Amino acid sequence: MARIAVIGAGMGALTAAARLAVAGHRVAVYERTDTYGGALRRFERDGFSFDTGPALLTLPAVYRDLFVKTGKEPLESRVELVQVDPSSRHVFADGTEVSLRNASRAGVVAALDEGLGAGAGKRWGDFLVRAREAWDRTRRPLLEEPLWPNWRVLAEREPYPSVPHKRLLRTRRAGTLAEIGAWELRDPRLTALLESHALGHGLDPRVAPASAAVLPYMEHAFGTWYVRGGLRELARAVYERCLARKVEFHFGADVTGVLEKDGRASGVELADGSLVEADFVVAGVAPGTLARLTAGTVVRGDGEVPPQPAAAARLTLLLALRGARPEGTAHRTVVHTPDREAELDALFGTAAGQPRPTVTVLRPDDPRLAPADHEAVTLTTVVPARPDQPHDGLVDQMLSVAERAVPGLRDRLLWHQVRTPADIAEATGAEGGAVPVPALAAAGGRLLHPSNSTRVPGLFTVGGWAHPGGGLPHAGMSGALVAGLIVEGPEFRGSQ
Repeated sequence: MARIAVIGAGMGALTAAARLAVAGHRVAVYERTDTYGGALRRFERDGFSFDTGPALLTLPAVYRDLFVKTGKEPLESRVELVQVDPSSRHVFADGTEVSLRNASRAGVVAALDEGLGAGAGKRWGDFLVRAREAWDRTRRPLLEEPLWPNWRVLAEREPYPSVPHKRLLRTRRAGTLAEIGAWELRDPRLTALLESHALGHGLDPRVAPASAAVLPYMEHAFGTWYVRGGLRELARAVYERCLARKVEFHFGADVTGVLEKDGRASGVELADGSLVEADFVVAGVAPGTLARLTAGTVVRGDGEVPPQPAAAARLTLLLALRGARPEGTAHRTVVHTPDREAELDALFGTAAGQPRPTVTVLRPDDPRLAPADHEAVTLTTVVPARPDQPHDGLVDQMLSVAERAVPGLRDRLLWHQVRTPADIAEATGAEGGAVPVPALAAAGGRLLHPSNSTRVPGLFTVGGWAHPGGGLPHAGMSGALVAGLIVEGPEFRGSQ
């Protein structure tokens, strides 16, 4: 039985802790804040309750596997999973609207044909077939296996089988998500639909590799799910699973250093000066924090380290509305910007000003979230990871944009709460409140994440800033990978 110190109580760290504890190890978690869950936090006021981090779940199989492997019981015995249908409603710049069925190719094709015109559904359906090929080629190396030592193979190969396109007397294939939209979908609304999946993860579709096609495919193939009571309930369930497996938790315990002895990790040092000995250390922290804990001496990964992917942040508005949620309201509505190029320039370039943003409006059908005859609504948009940037003008724009999805919003508004990148930074420790992106193939490895193992024996990294990257499913997979590497050793090659 090994002694294992886990730094942080984010979802990747919790899943690793539960798996390691059930394998017979003595696991202790040290979390600098007063609660668990990382970005999965909750804000409550006047009987209203809001998720302040992720609010929808894809690939629930990751957490179903966790509960089976750590307790031989279904996830659904601990939380109520609800499949969101429609998966999303889209309001495009020209006023066109379309609602997409959850995990139904035929339903999505029919809806797009009806809403956008004949042929639109077929083009999107054909795109999903090609996206499935990219998924099949990358699923294991990017989700289920430790990062390959020869990771450059993933960096150099584009797995998306794009359609040949005649351009300027040359045959070209789409190398970015934006080119897929322009050359293969050939409809600005379909392009907006495609690019919104990249933008939602903080990626610029103009430079995101074509392999980012797996992001809409994941939603299409595995569905979009909501946890009754909010996704904070998923964090609670995983935390309680850890407690049931005798994981020790120390909240308000700020780790200030990783100890080394004889060339390997040997424990952690806390802010009060106490030293905790351990045989293995699992760090579920952002890159800047890891550098501070190791005095900048840890080089992450096996062999050459993939470059750490850039990330954007999110601005979130929590709205308390008088009046009940109307029957038949979509859980998620995406209101698209009228000028995508200007929006992307403002987010990822040097353009000044704040063009009208793309805003995601979340309206869960969940009576737990608001008093009777009231509604809790959440608005999110992507912003640069700069916590000192003022957002007053953008907040007003978000409210105006959201009125296209929530008629009479301002008249119904009781109060609103702003959650900025600085709030994300406080909860997660990520510099600038940045939100990590999922690992993707191609693009020279720019969107690969460093390996879960490090060049310091006994020290492993877990969570969104390690392989396989950001997002709740990816965090759960990182926990499974780290547990496998510790239990089975470096020869571990992932689940079969």
